[in-house]
This record gives sequence, C-alpha cells and structure tokens, in this order.
Amino acid sequence: MVVLRRTAGPHRRAGLALTSAAALSVLTALSGPGPTEKIACAAGPRATPAPQIQIDKSKIDLPNHRLEMRLSLPPAEVQIKVTADSGEELADERHDFTGQAAGSPLVVTWKPSSDAVVARIEITAHDIAGGFAGVAITAWSVSIPHEEVVFKTDSSEIMESERPKLEASLQLIGAALAKHKDEFGRPTLFIAGHTDTVGATAYNFKLSQARAQSIARWFKSHGLRIPVAYEGFGEASLAVKTADNVDEPRNRRVDYILSIEEPILRATGFRPSWKRTSQ
Repeated sequence: MVVLRRTAGPHRRAGLALTSAAALSVLTALSGPGPTEKIACAAGPRATPAPQIQIDKSKIDLPNHRLEMRLSLPPAEVQIKVTADSGEELADERHDFTGQAAGSPLVVTWKPSSDAVVARIEITAHDIAGGFAGVAITAWSVSIPHEEVVFKTDSSEIMESERPKLEASLQLIGAALAKHKDEFGRPTLFIAGHTDTVGATAYNFKLSQARAQSIARWFKSHGLRIPVAYEGFGEASLAVKTADNVDEPRNRRVDYILSIEEPILRATGFRPSWKRTSQ
C-alpha cells in the first residue's frame, strides 16, 4: 500500500511504455530513489487536516480501466485524468463518492477515448470538508524491443552469430536511457528468461535462468554501466498458454525491462529472486 502525505516536489511528465496492468508506480516527493512528482494538497476551510490518498498498485487494472483508492477523510468527489504515451488525453472524468466512509475502498473507473497505451494517471480527491489531495501515477518501466537470441539445444552459451542481435539491443537500451534520463533516476536492466513447456519444469527453470544470466553478463561486459539483474521463469510465465510438452516458439523468449523497481511478470505460483551481475 502506498500512502501519500502532504508534500511537494518538482514536476516532471513521464511517458513510458507499460509491460503489464500492474506496471505502475506511484511517484511522490517523499524521500527515496527515483523521480518525484508534485502532489497538490490542501486542508479544508475549517482547518481540518489535509486528506491522504492510499493506492494499492496491485489493484490498478489497466485492461478494465479501473483502480482502487482510499481517502483518509470522508470523500466527496474524485477526478481522474488519463494520458497516453503520445500525450493524448484518454479520459477526464469526475466521480461522486459522497456518503462513503473515510478509509473505505473507492473504485474509480474511466472510459478511454482510444486503445492507446496509458502513460500517466492523475487523481485529485476532495473530502466533504473542502480539502483535497492529488497524486500522479506513471509507468515505472519500459520494455526494450529486440530480436530473440537463439541458443543451441541445452546450451546457454551465446553463439558468435547471435552477437549482432545483442549489439543492436544494447544501442536501444542506451537510447531509452538517454530519452528517459530525467524520469528514471537510476534504473536496473532486468533480464527475464522463459521457455516453452517441452521438458521437465525444473530443467526448464534452470536453463532459462542460465540463458538470462549469459545475456546479462554480455551486456555488462560490453559497457552497460547501470545495474543488471536476471532471473529464469522457465514455463511459469507463458506468453501463449499451452498444454504440457508443446513446442511453442513464442514462449521461448527473453524480456529486457528497464525499471526502477522489480518488474511484475505474469506468473503462477512463482516468486522470482532477481540476481545481480557485475560482469
């Protein structure tokens, strides 16, 4: 749960591609790593304290255009503004929550004007005493498009023929870092390896981890100066759902994700343990 208090800080606009419905971070001016957002906040006319907003990132549902929030004082109106990566305004709506108790869950929805990727959500919540608080929710990660590296069967060694693909990806990573340097702070490159469902689950996990590690080490050894972390997901996060022992090329992949937090990937019953590499 993220609690927003009465604070202020520099205002920056962020526009990053999302990797999943949960790939959002609430940026505040509280101390800590990463960028900050200006938070509007004021007490009511009767000198009541300014309200506080709570937003649970796990309950931000982009596909269904809804999120859940709480206000520390009895709420009145909540305004939501949604902006696309291009700067297009997708929604600007107001919802009346008068009569709800302080701290009760408030489900805020919106109807987007297009299917453009959401880059920013602004929430302004008013309480019945006339106070208000505002928060900006922005994408916290960007996925790097790339051509998949091909490995030999049962191998995690990077073949010479595959190096141009990694060189091209390294350039794209550098470009993304330069483009978003004022928004990211100091991100980490997360390398996530995946397999299809052919073979034993435990073996697939170890193989995907070894391949992710090889790619992570390649990036570090070729000049990438930001932290690099890797993890294998095996068949726990399939891009295409299949039965067991199905040869599906789209599931044999690696994700490259720049993020200031550990990314949330689609997985069932698996808790990733990201490993850092120094070489």
